[in-house]
Amino acid sequence: MSVPSRVLRLGVAFATLPAAVLVGPAVAAPSGAAETSARADARPAVVERVVFGQSRRGRDLVAYRLGDPGARRSAVVIAAMHGDERKPQVILRTLRDGRPIEGLDLWIVPNANPDGVARKARRNARGVDLNRNFPRKWKRSKRGTTWSGPRAASEPETKAMMRFLRRVAPDQVVSFHQPLYGIDTSGTGNRPLARRLARHLKLPKRSFSCGSGCHGTLSQWFNHRLDGQLVTVELGRRPSRAYLTRTAPHGLLKALGGRRV
Repeated sequence: MSVPSRVLRLGVAFATLPAAVLVGPAVAAPSGAAETSARADARPAVVERVVFGQSRRGRDLVAYRLGDPGARRSAVVIAAMHGDERKPQVILRTLRDGRPIEGLDLWIVPNANPDGVARKARRNARGVDLNRNFPRKWKRSKRGTTWSGPRAASEPETKAMMRFLRRVAPDQVVSFHQPLYGIDTSGTGNRPLARRLARHLKLPKRSFSCGSGCHGTLSQWFNHRLDGQLVTVELGRRPSRAYLTRTAPHGLLKALGGRRV
């Protein structure tokens, strides 16, 4: 099995992209493409690999498509938007590297902030909190841990994520964070997805206020602008290895409507 690796460029839909890597004058070939192809047999769940943008330092933003592209339900799961919240990446990599998935068209983004992850830092390479940079209820804030950037959607990671979600147009999105421990219902109310996630991930339903108030978050932008629903999941500070590799991957699939073959 060969996993196609593609670059998503602005204004080009997935369906029109060839299976080969597209390299334009301003787009570098995705790092790790050869490795992905070589390990295809070890990743039977992966249907395709897409580089949908680059970070401020030029690192690839990579999405993996798992499961059945023709399934009735579709979902995107995102981890590490804050680079110091890395434990949820284990859940996504477990899904990526495990058995095939059916009943769900699932995209995963294990690393939404590669510059931050490389530095083990919350913010991107410019010092912007990406989860305060989306153009919905954005407001200027002082430089610091939650700096929202010089303007809404100023960061390449933010722009790339918005393009990607518009193209995929998923029914369901789960954005993983740490360490507040719970399913955030502040922006989603008591919707079925939040209830299912709480039940199957074994987490309490809670309302998170972002301290001084949430602004410019991915969930605010997505739930206002697109038709699906996004729920933020906050793991605890030190989830166990068993939870990350068994309980959470199984529970996440069940909540989203997928299953292992």
